[in-house]
Order: sequence, then C-alpha cells, then structure tokens
Amino acid sequence: RGLKDSRVSWQGFNDTAAMTVALLSNSNDIVTGGVPGRTPLWDKTKGTSFEVKGICALSSQPFLLNTANPDIKSIRDFSERDRIAVPSIKVSVQAVLLQMAAAEAFGEENYGKLDPLTVSMAPPDATIALLSGAGGVSSVFSVPPFQFQQLEKPNIHTVLTSFDVMGPHTFTVAWTSARFRKDNPELYGAFLDAVKEATGIIAADPTGTAQSWINDSGSKLSLEMVTRVVTGPGVEWTMTPAATMKFAKFMRKVGTTKHEPASWKELFFPEIANLNGS
Repeated sequence: RGLKDSRVSWQGFNDTAAMTVALLSNSNDIVTGGVPGRTPLWDKTKGTSFEVKGICALSSQPFLLNTANPDIKSIRDFSERDRIAVPSIKVSVQAVLLQMAAAEAFGEENYGKLDPLTVSMAPPDATIALLSGAGGVSSVFSVPPFQFQQLEKPNIHTVLTSFDVMGPHTFTVAWTSARFRKDNPELYGAFLDAVKEATGIIAADPTGTAQSWINDSGSKLSLEMVTRVVTGPGVEWTMTPAATMKFAKFMRKVGTTKHEPASWKELFFPEIANLNGS
C-alpha cells in the first residue's frame, strides 16, 4: 500500500478497563478483546467524533467454566462459599456469559445472582489459584490455553461452556475509533488485509501457526497441545462476527448499555458489512 515508517508495537492488558483507557487516551490505536468489553464503549461513544466500533472478528471458540469442586455439576450448585475467577467482573465476556447463564437458570430478574461470587483475576493467575486452591478460588471462567491446562489435572472438570449458553459466538474482536480509521485509511486497510492473510495462514497450516506462537511468546507448552488449542472443537478462525447481537440485546435488557444496535453492522465499521455476520 506504499506505507512507510510504519512501526507496530504490542502491549499486553489483563482487563478491558485498561484497554479502554489506552484507546481513549490514544496510547493504543487498535485493541482486541471480547464482544461485551467493546459494546459499552460503542454505547458511550455512539454519535461522537471518537465513536468506537469493531474492525472485524478474529475467531469463534468456546470459553470453559472449570471447577475443582466435585459437588458442582451445574451453575445451580454454586453457593456463597464459592469464588469464580473471571478476567474482569461485570464487563468481561466471561462475566456477562455467567450473567446470561444465571438468567436462564434462575430467571431474568436474577441475572446477577452469581456476580457476588466473581473475583477479577488474570487467566494465568486464576489458573495458579485454581490448581493450588489459593485465595479460595474453586472455579475459573477462563480462556485458551489456560482452560485446557486446568483440565489436565484429574480433579478439574467443566461445569459449563459458553456455547452451552448461546451457541457459537465470536471469541475476540478488534476495535478502534472512528478518528483513527478516518486519519489512517491506508493503515486501517493494511490491518484488515493482514488479518485476512493471517486467518488464511492459520487455516492452511495450524501446526506451523502453533509453532510460530510458541516461538513468539516464549511459551513452554508443547507443540501438540498448542496445535490442539488452535484446532479444537468449535474453534473457527474467522473475521465474521457471530452472535454479537445476542450480547448487545442482553446488555441492553439488563441496563449495562443504554442503546441497542439495529443490527450487528451498527457495531462494526462498514468494510466487513458484506460478511454473513450476526
């Protein structure tokens, strides 16, 4: 695209709030995370010069709610003695999915029934807490690869998957501000092209992709395990948003957001409007 002097730097965040601050302060140009983390930001910036929307989805795959408590067979079995670790309380995709599951199990008016049991903890720390029993954490609603590492221990089992709650859904999305898109059209287009290229590489060579991730991250996980994560049940590497409206409708219903988008396309910039999203 003829771009020169372009430099990419990566920053790691453990929660949506920190990413939001980084984006709104122009410390970061593009951030990625779960759909519920992006939706309130769209809601609050809607119609402003700094309106925030999605660029595209990155993948669809399930989250697992794992526990070390043998007495917990479903979310109905949690008691006030239990603690459930999620990346961020209230706003992370795991926290919202737990609310959706509670609404289904206990009635819509009780969607927040399990909120008092949740604690905010980064997935690596949550995994350590679950496996060691530290901090009273007996359950974790996590992300790959940590959720699969947890299940390698014989005393850990899955209580619920996010697909149980709402069917196949987008795992993470990339989003940015209307200002960045307007001021950097070629860079924005290059990013979309790069995601499309990367998506094709993963589909064509999942083992090579797994090895690249290990090399880049310095992970000590085996190539076999990372390949299983990349190609696991329900995993689809795709730019097409899935079930984003289910999240948006639920968050509007319970008052987390004030506006409900007319369609998924209102949540994303128009470059992907031709995709068969939801």
